[in-house]
Amino acid sequence: MSLDRAVKTVRLTVITDFVCVCCCIGQYELLDAIKYCKDTLDLPIRFELEHIPFRLISTTVLPEGVKEPRHDFFTKSLGKEKMDALENNVIKWGQEKGRTLMLNGIMSQSTKAHRIVLKAGQLGGQDIQTPLISAIFAASMEEGKDVDDPEVLADIAAKNNVMSREEALSFIESDELAKEVEEMSTAARAKGVTGVPVVIIDGKWAVSGSQSCDVYVQIFKKLSTCQGAHCATTSPLPTGLVECTV
Repeated sequence: MSLDRAVKTVRLTVITDFVCVCCCIGQYELLDAIKYCKDTLDLPIRFELEHIPFRLISTTVLPEGVKEPRHDFFTKSLGKEKMDALENNVIKWGQEKGRTLMLNGIMSQSTKAHRIVLKAGQLGGQDIQTPLISAIFAASMEEGKDVDDPEVLADIAAKNNVMSREEALSFIESDELAKEVEEMSTAARAKGVTGVPVVIIDGKWAVSGSQSCDVYVQIFKKLSTCQGAHCATTSPLPTGLVECTV
């Protein structure tokens, strides 16, 4: 990136859940877009990412500590026809991207995973938090692991240099940041979020659903050429972008 260009900071608030396969896809597509914009297009943009935890499955439907086979849970929740369509879409995406996602594995609440991600943000900001998020998604959706399992999360935290395995287990066994996860998830629902992923850009615009890398690239290209309210008032919003109500 040329040093004589003004660099614009774009703040991305990502509302997501680790038990959501669409969130996993959305995470990969968003990060691919960021990488492409920085490394290939050399856009004058600096990205700041913030993770907002969201518990997609109500604890009245799936209480904390209760575990079910993921495929059975989705089929029961969505119905066979929608489940078959989801599975076909996931398989197609995986073939195109060279990633094998699975709808098998264990369905459980994601509170512990969100807690350790918030802790990572406190310890090292997005440089530590973002790789950890991707690693948890990979464990959940590519390896079929249980993200409610302290042993699984401790291994991931240690491998990603967030904290030692022993420190991670001690953290998970506490209730640190549990209140914050609950409050942030509840606040998102109160503001109208009923499904994830949702990516809020600069607190002004929102992108819903697992949009493609290309959609994000077009958005970021557009935002790199406009300033402040000028984007919303005198320029058409990029495709995929809507005024934020969250």
